[in-house]
Amino acid sequence: MINFLGQCVQNFIQATKYTLKGNVKFSSVISQMSSIGFDSLGICLSIVFISACVIALQVAHQFLMSGGDSYIGGFLAVALIREIAPGFAALALAARAGTAITAQVANMQVTNQIDAIEVLKVDSIGYYFAPRIIAGALSVFCIVLLAELTGILGGALVSYFSIGLHPARYFNSVWLMLVMKDIYVSLLKGLIFGGLIALVCSTVGYNTKGGAKDVGISTTKAAILCTVYILVADLIIGILFYMG
Repeated sequence: MINFLGQCVQNFIQATKYTLKGNVKFSSVISQMSSIGFDSLGICLSIVFISACVIALQVAHQFLMSGGDSYIGGFLAVALIREIAPGFAALALAARAGTAITAQVANMQVTNQIDAIEVLKVDSIGYYFAPRIIAGALSVFCIVLLAELTGILGGALVSYFSIGLHPARYFNSVWLMLVMKDIYVSLLKGLIFGGLIALVCSTVGYNTKGGAKDVGISTTKAAILCTVYILVADLIIGILFYMG
């Protein structure tokens, strides 16, 4: 695990240098954003929407019984924006697009396409990693923003139909309890999680040796590692911004 983390750091530094030299093509980033972000948008928003609806359904009656139904919107918004939207969206994208990145890079590795591009004096890590890292960071950033809006709207619908909470009271509590810091931190999480997914999955694919069987093993390994690293990164960000 530590050795793999060191490889990820080295690959990130190399991809950053490649980017700063101006070698990354805008068209490559857009193409990767399409395959990473747009293709995963539906599943990410669906998971966050359903999660928000379930939480609202579970807590609405308890808040109503204690006379705190006016705080349902604020409670749900804080939970969504701080943790649920960035965390669930990133995990869903890792399972959908992250494994696809690993399979792509691993297939190029086992079929010697990466060796061929290195013969042409092209930095293979920068060429393959940089567009995916940039696209992953921007894609999750945008998805998190949309997921937050979708989740809050889902909570409003469930609150209205389950306990008759008027949308004006719901959104008023959202406005009162939500602070800009929560939004900034959640979007920062989106950038970090997206770049981390692309970096981890590309590194796993790049390290793949063997044949088709090893490609499948690498995709499974990438999904597990992404989950672990996302949760650890989430914990570190929470400690940095919210402890004390």
